[in-house]
Amino acid sequence: MTPKPPPYVPGHSLLAGRTAVVTAAAGAGIGGATARRFLEEGARVVIGDAHERRLGESAAALAEEFGADRVASLPCDVTDQRQVDALFALAAERHGGLDVVVNNAGLGGTADLVDMTDDQWAKVLDVTLNGTFRCTRAALRRFKEQDGGGVVVNNASVIGWRAQRGQAHYAAAKAGVMALTRCAALEAADFGVRVNAVAPSLAMHPHLVKVTTPELLASLTEREAFGRYAEPWEIANVIVFLASGYASYMTGETVSVSSQRA
Repeated sequence: MTPKPPPYVPGHSLLAGRTAVVTAAAGAGIGGATARRFLEEGARVVIGDAHERRLGESAAALAEEFGADRVASLPCDVTDQRQVDALFALAAERHGGLDVVVNNAGLGGTADLVDMTDDQWAKVLDVTLNGTFRCTRAALRRFKEQDGGGVVVNNASVIGWRAQRGQAHYAAAKAGVMALTRCAALEAADFGVRVNAVAPSLAMHPHLVKVTTPELLASLTEREAFGRYAEPWEIANVIVFLASGYASYMTGETVSVSSQRA
């Protein structure tokens, strides 16, 4: 019998009145789940994604459910600083400021290092690590201008700590996100901003299932103590915690959201 996820956790107004930017938030993955969880917790959201059609569909669905005044969207490729800046400017324009930034954008791929091209390496690093850098920099500049307060939550991965063949570029990028998180946190503390990260192990959604072989999925799932992969909203729950006042004394931390045994 396939293990079932636990019941969905209702909102508790943990982010009431706050404005959040979430990148790579179109569709059914962690970004989309985070945007929904933030809305359920009372926040206003500005979502970005490089996939314009899916972004429009996601924004329209969230606006219909939670109100058009609480949802805004703008196509955003995190490899382009101008698009990143425009996304943050939209948050200020629509909601008068910014409180939380969730850097979810990342790009994977599989290739053994001996066969990996410079382009494969550079593309994964540019989206996953450099994109997080661009968005974190933009967030900290906004927060500093606002004179205090703010939260950044980055999406890392347990692969930043552990090894998996064919994932050298992705692992290097996610380890970089962890290091970036620690260093940014020390600097941001000077103006009252917290910077943390989550490190999921195996969180699946329909788009990933389509590009993951059954053999690989079975192998990865076997390593999880609960015998199943995480639902994206289970990762989003921890992002909510880090964004909320309950994590007021946490900064520079990477929280493993995983049941992996090894």
